[in-house]
Amino acid sequence: MIDLLESQNINKNLIKDVENFLKNNTVDKNFEDRIPKPRFNYYGKEVLEMAITSILESNNLLLVGPKATGKNVLCDNLSYIFQRPQWNISFHVNTDSESLIGMDTLKSDEVVFRPGPILEAATNGGFCIFDEINMAKNDSVAIMHSVLDYRRIIDIPGIKKIDIDDKSRFIATMNYGYAGTREINEALLSRFFVIDMPPTTEDTLDKILKKEFSLNEKSQKMFIRFFMDLQEKSLNSEISGRCIDLRGLIASIHAIKRGLSIKSSLKIGIVNKTFDQFEKAIVSDIIDTIFSDEMKPEEIFE
Repeated sequence: MIDLLESQNINKNLIKDVENFLKNNTVDKNFEDRIPKPRFNYYGKEVLEMAITSILESNNLLLVGPKATGKNVLCDNLSYIFQRPQWNISFHVNTDSESLIGMDTLKSDEVVFRPGPILEAATNGGFCIFDEINMAKNDSVAIMHSVLDYRRIIDIPGIKKIDIDDKSRFIATMNYGYAGTREINEALLSRFFVIDMPPTTEDTLDKILKKEFSLNEKSQKMFIRFFMDLQEKSLNSEISGRCIDLRGLIASIHAIKRGLSIKSSLKIGIVNKTFDQFEKAIVSDIIDTIFSDEMKPEEIFE
């Protein structure tokens, strides 16, 4: 964990504070398997320093940004850096307060209380991730106020009041423009430190691709150019964000490595993510401009 921070020249005082946190806060062995082992590192000195500072200061974090800015990657990296078990909640229209805190259920013909992810994280010193929090319904948001503010309590009617573990943190992500999203209200927003996630840079993409693949230099630059062109067109509202899919790009390169042609791989991994024919034509034109029909899969790897 420390090597990851030192490699990005993170402030030495912050690294020292992280080391002290790790030394003073052990993890229950029953939850060690919940500590994520990120497949990808998050690259971004400023964002990492802001996020680490927020966590050390016991603040909740809200990560805001468009698609492919690494919000979920950062969440996993933070849980890994601080070696905390992680519970995830993906908000949708049917998410209610009971699914977050917990509910009564039958076990061996007896009614017992089954804790939800917020309660599990709160009582076991974990990091709880609220994915797409701006899809949350009003009743879901209301029960989180006492969890996220200075009170740091969970009051379960008919059961008891529970104090949140000092090591517990709550990290939310949101992306404006997704179907089903809404404005996050001021009462909820005031309970977070907010990080505006920057778009993916060429340098970041270069590091990610080098860690994942052994592409030759020419091919590496071609894939970077392809993704950056897509991102620029999306930021300029020429295309939607559907095709700005870093997961899709990485999966496409894996498909190429398997032997599928370059254009067929990019078609199923990127182009077909949009159902608008005009947008498909734009993305396909970018592919045709960068990748020739003569390129063979084995030619792009070292």
